[in-house]
Amino acid sequence: MSNKGNSFKNSSGSSSTRRATRTSGNTSQVKKERFKSLENINFSEGQRKALKILGIFLIFLSFIMAVSFVSYLFTWKQDQSYIAETNGGWSTLFNSAQEIADEGVELPVVENKLGKLGALLANQFIYEWFGVASFLFALVFFISGYKFLYRKSLLPVWKTLLYSSVSILFLSITFGFFQDFLTDAPHILEGKFGYWTNQLLKAQIGSTGIAALLIFAYLTALIMVYNLDLKWTWSSRRSHEEEDFEDDEDNFDSFARNTAMTSTPQKQTLAANKRAPYTDDDNAAEEEAAVYIPPVQQNRVNEIASTAPTTLVNTQHPIVEEEDDEDDDSEAFEFTLAPTLPEDNEIPLSVDTPVVEAETAAAVPDGPELSVAKVVEEKEITANDLVAQFGEYDPKLDLSGYQYPTLDLLKDYGTGKITINQQELEANKNRIVETLRNYNIEIEHIKATIGPTVTLYEIIPKPGVRISKIKNLEDDIALSLAALGIRIIAPMPGKGTIGIEVPNSSPEMVSMRSVLATEKFQKTDMDLPIALGKTISNEVYIADLSKMPHLLVAGATGQGKSVGINAILTSLLYKKHPAELKFVMVDPKKVELSLFKTIERHFLAKLPNEEEAIITDTKKVINTLNSLCIEMDQRYDLLKNAQVRNLKEYNVKFVNRRLNPEEGHRFLPFIVLVVDEFADLMMTAGKEVETPIARLAQLARAVGIHLVIATQRPSVNIITGTIKANFPARLAFRVLSKVDSRTILDTGGADQLIGRGDMLLATGSDLTRIQCAFVDTPEVDKISEFIGSQRGYPSAFLLPEYIDENGEGSGSLDFDMNDRDQLFEDAARLIVMHQQGSTSLIQRKLKLGYNRAGRIIDQLEAAGIVGPFEGSKAREVLYPDEYSLEQYLDTLRKRD
Repeated sequence: MSNKGNSFKNSSGSSSTRRATRTSGNTSQVKKERFKSLENINFSEGQRKALKILGIFLIFLSFIMAVSFVSYLFTWKQDQSYIAETNGGWSTLFNSAQEIADEGVELPVVENKLGKLGALLANQFIYEWFGVASFLFALVFFISGYKFLYRKSLLPVWKTLLYSSVSILFLSITFGFFQDFLTDAPHILEGKFGYWTNQLLKAQIGSTGIAALLIFAYLTALIMVYNLDLKWTWSSRRSHEEEDFEDDEDNFDSFARNTAMTSTPQKQTLAANKRAPYTDDDNAAEEEAAVYIPPVQQNRVNEIASTAPTTLVNTQHPIVEEEDDEDDDSEAFEFTLAPTLPEDNEIPLSVDTPVVEAETAAAVPDGPELSVAKVVEEKEITANDLVAQFGEYDPKLDLSGYQYPTLDLLKDYGTGKITINQQELEANKNRIVETLRNYNIEIEHIKATIGPTVTLYEIIPKPGVRISKIKNLEDDIALSLAALGIRIIAPMPGKGTIGIEVPNSSPEMVSMRSVLATEKFQKTDMDLPIALGKTISNEVYIADLSKMPHLLVAGATGQGKSVGINAILTSLLYKKHPAELKFVMVDPKKVELSLFKTIERHFLAKLPNEEEAIITDTKKVINTLNSLCIEMDQRYDLLKNAQVRNLKEYNVKFVNRRLNPEEGHRFLPFIVLVVDEFADLMMTAGKEVETPIARLAQLARAVGIHLVIATQRPSVNIITGTIKANFPARLAFRVLSKVDSRTILDTGGADQLIGRGDMLLATGSDLTRIQCAFVDTPEVDKISEFIGSQRGYPSAFLLPEYIDENGEGSGSLDFDMNDRDQLFEDAARLIVMHQQGSTSLIQRKLKLGYNRAGRIIDQLEAAGIVGPFEGSKAREVLYPDEYSLEQYLDTLRKRD
């Protein structure tokens, strides 16, 4: 039976193969005849000429594209500079250089071998569309043109067109995928199609999903084109009988146990030897005998198989033991039943593993066999295992190619070295000593410390001199020195001296570049370092905003307050990665912070559905501040679940993969709220602004939200007691009165400053005089353009949605009535029953969160059940009873 079965199978297989060959041969012949019939079409003389001209044109076009594409690979930087200057360049294609020069436009030189046409054509195909895969367009045009010109095919035209189209798409997406890992590779590899397709796919399925999708697509293409065989064979020496069993290999063990009565000894021997490991001592003759039985002796084998006892053959180890674990190849045992032939049998058999007679089977009592399952110990996955397997989480991986701004973007205003004017120092010393002697105050020692704009004279009076007496002579000393801004520090903290600060006659400018280029700033390990400028002793002053933790900036108009804000923002941009820091910018004046608009997709945060990231409208400021409060509460919940106390500990735990993202955990960047003119907000909104600001100032430090608030009106109705109590760090520029100085610093001194960036920083009980680093508007513009020109996130960092008590949220108020909330009808009945249209009523009665209750009240307003917001009053309920409401709800259901 076995031989017949085998012969039948082989014969059927060969016959099917012949049929397949015949079918494929007929198909290919039909296709050839079809193409020949197309080629034999008799065109008229005019049509043949037109086809030849078309062929020449396509070949010429392919040549133009090939030359321009190849040249573009070496000159793409210059070509893109030209195109950027001309806003696309096509409008200037036919303009001469003289015409362009007459318009007053100085354009870069085009270095493409085909001039402007080559640069524009290559930029359109390679940069704007498909990257280097666009070379296939030249191939398609050349093959088509050759076909039309010579009526011969170098390659199959339609196949070339199809394969090239698919390859262009696949290669563009593939290069776009690898662009994230090849930071130095130019973006012309993938083109905008590949880049934006990858960004869209990454937002949906991530980098791993894109890799899997590309592998699937390429394997599918290989199977469709080449009918790729994905079988994995362990040995190249296979007999025809072994190949018959490959389809049933997964069920081989169960098949072999029943083969004593239903199969031939040839297959049983194959089963025993198929699994047995070969040793180096086996020879070729034994292997052939073990896998093949001559057909002449097959009948004799069949007779013996029906009467011969069976033998347990262990194909892995000499010990007979049953094992159910098939996944672990190093410990699994496999058994097959092979017949034991009599001694006079002349059929050669070879068994590579020891054979154990089943003598113990007779001693085992009747009944079912006992099988002992292997005890599997569950392996605990610890954080160290995850880090060892995947590495630490890298929040910068999404923008791994991000480049920090360079110092070349900042202007160098000088050496930054202090010039000592010995004559001026001696003159000031003599005047100070003479003035004090006029009031019978003797000095033992005087020391001068020269700063960029101010010189500090430290004096040690003789014993018996009252310090208050010197303090009262501030105006007299200023009169004798004929200088503006004399400030007396009596006594100096931590020193047994009295300080007199005198402005220099020739102040030195402190440039932002000289401050950021110092080793102190470059090697700082602060979380949020801000380089404010230089102190009186000419030392660079760097503060950590995360330790302050909030900063109040005040000063009169034109005294350097906006420059100070730009210095703070510039310091953070030079030190932090976009994944680590986000800014929420509020600019009621609409012009001060507009320079940072270009870094929206890198560093800015905004509300959902908002167009502008820099907030200028007062109503949106209120929603943003309340949204930050929601973000703060959410972060505290995450810290609570992670059992940590602050943001730094939380991020360390997340980076070490000790927090599960499926439970809502995520890497938390620092958020810095920058308000450029706080007085305008307080005048227009008042408590609506003060309350969330106070909440953030009180609680947000531990979760990495910090505030920088600036105002040019430091009065008590603007800087209230609630604000001052939560801002221990205050930065004061020059003010016009002692009252304003005490409002900001709780002490005098700010009215004695000389302006132009001269400031006092109060941190607790310390008061430090600093000359603010100067950064001009063009420098800030260059930094923003440098960051904004790089690849960023798809959008700005989105804050949580906030819906205020009026039902007006940060998102859009246009609701789709077909997508109503599940509790819409219950809320409508509740509103009509109580005849009170308020969000708080829905929140209390239906036990909902405030955001959801606000959305429901907006949907009720859109449906015409309640009226619009009317200030502090509850909304008007437009349906008097539940009966009329139910009729209206039935109408809505039928409409749906």
